Amino acid sequence: MARIFDVVEYPNEMKDEIVHRFPEEGPGNYRIGSQVIVRESQAAVFFRDGNALDVFGPGRHTIVTANIPLIVDQIGKIFNEQTPFPAEIYFVSMRDFADRKWGTPQPIIVRNPNMGLGVALLQGFGTYSFQVKDPQQFVTQLVGAQGTYRTSDIESRLRSMLLSKLQDLLGETTAKSSVVELIGLTEELGAGVRAKAHDDFLALGLTLKAFYIENLKPSSKSAEELRAMGMLDMATYTQLQAADAMRDAAQNPSGGAGLTAGIGAGMGIGNVLGQSLSGMTGNQGQAQTTPTQTPPSGGSPSVMTPSEAATYLRVSEEDVIAAINAGDLKAKKIGNAFRISKDALDAFLNG
Repeated sequence: MARIFDVVEYPNEMKDEIVHRFPEEGPGNYRIGSQVIVRESQAAVFFRDGNALDVFGPGRHTIVTANIPLIVDQIGKIFNEQTPFPAEIYFVSMRDFADRKWGTPQPIIVRNPNMGLGVALLQGFGTYSFQVKDPQQFVTQLVGAQGTYRTSDIESRLRSMLLSKLQDLLGETTAKSSVVELIGLTEELGAGVRAKAHDDFLALGLTLKAFYIENLKPSSKSAEELRAMGMLDMATYTQLQAADAMRDAAQNPSGGAGLTAGIGAGMGIGNVLGQSLSGMTGNQGQAQTTPTQTPPSGGSPSVMTPSEAATYLRVSEEDVIAAINAGDLKAKKIGNAFRISKDALDAFLNG
């Protein structure tokens, strides 16, 4: 005969557990008069046949028809209320789950009018805390028949909700404030995210207690990321690459040949950058060209960028980069940029 539980409790602090089902598998057997002990910062939801019959707060509770009236309809009084009946009890932690971490796995694109490119990519991280507000709704909506439901089971979903609200709020805020001003509004942004996420958390039986932004700053790889998103044209991206390469060359600590190479690279890239910027500021209505050096009589420069090499080979720039990374096409990396000699391209074609 199945064991009949006369006293049910879960003496656990539930630091990372939100819900613990008793028993963990299958229904338990109880009788009218069984005791349920609920500890501080816990609630217990009593289920039978998939229906929530009652919610117990902290204290000792006796299962009687007075506090669970639906039992009368399900087992009746013909057995003098002594016959065991199958049911489950879900112990729910009502504590504040604090210092949960959030971060932006991908930068958030925002408008940045009248500054730089007019857009910016922001990255941030911080903490948040939540608490179960309605234990019956939480168990019904999320837990189902699981024996144990931990914070790790829901954190990914909560972070997605919070990042969605943060992205929406940043879009609204940058319509009125620049990115520089935005970074100083972390308290206001945190309060805004809490307000926006309130109903979504409530629908799960939760309440968002706090949302803190510890750091919010532009991404350190904005140029590459904006290019990958299709937000930059080739000319602007090349200018930014040249500026990065010139910076790296200036920071080159090596001496001798390394120093000479760095200076030479910096001078060449400086010419490219100067010509590009000149084209942007002084020749807006004219065609712009930024050759790396004077083409020989053959019509093609002796040293090319990946973009120029792609034109020479009549393939995409991505194909050229892939060939370089695979080692099939020889190229020289200067800072963050590749340069390919025409001889290397001809050797690659004759390969």
